[in-house]
Amino acid sequence: MDNGCRCAANRNVLSNPILYNILSQMDNSPPSQNCFNYNSITHGCTCVLRRTVCLKRPSEICKEASAVLVKTVQFMKNLPAFNQMPPHDQFALLKSCWAPLFILGLAQEHVDFEVMDTCADSMLKKILLNRQESPKMEREQPTMAGASKLKSCLKKFWSLDLSPKEYAYLKGTTLFNPDVPDLKAALFVESLQQEAQHALSEVVQLLHRGDQERFAQILLTASMLQSITPSLITELFFRPVIGQTDLMELLVDMLFCR
Repeated sequence: MDNGCRCAANRNVLSNPILYNILSQMDNSPPSQNCFNYNSITHGCTCVLRRTVCLKRPSEICKEASAVLVKTVQFMKNLPAFNQMPPHDQFALLKSCWAPLFILGLAQEHVDFEVMDTCADSMLKKILLNRQESPKMEREQPTMAGASKLKSCLKKFWSLDLSPKEYAYLKGTTLFNPDVPDLKAALFVESLQQEAQHALSEVVQLLHRGDQERFAQILLTASMLQSITPSLITELFFRPVIGQTDLMELLVDMLFCR
């Protein structure tokens, strides 16, 4: 199968019903013939980055991701300072910070993944068949661009080879984010973030005395976390498991269930 750009072909197919019939027949072929691993593609066209993707080994990776998510929530629950906050602030921090904390967990646990084409019906076919999806099904689907950004972020962390203590204090710095809107104890959260950053700096100096740039490199790499959307994480790692269930509802149950 030719894995090159199909943009030119799709522009011409509307005026060629015979070609469309051929493509329709091709859609009935086994998934292994229609899907392909994007890791083997030379990105000569940006349209490839917009293609929707799914996990190549969902049963294995979703299980690993679920274990990381449980550890992420447990990390929050086990912090005395977090438990001292009003429930409103706990919920706000959970909603804003679960995804970057989860990504740090993926990095710490060295969870790697591969993606492939979803093999969904092409937009062209949907238009020609006048198919419309239910509003409940309209979600931001994971794309190659999003998956590549996440993999790049993970590789950055792996190249730093953070110690368990560095990960722990970096998670504290990420969780206690005073910029989260409508916090009732914003000053308290800010002080906690400063404490976590100070502790991270001390650990870095202790473990890497000759590396004057490591602390800045860690914070710079951590800034990449905010560019990865929670919807990408949800749809890629958890939608195959939870179906139509709202992931935030599950997270709230996990956090506040004592």
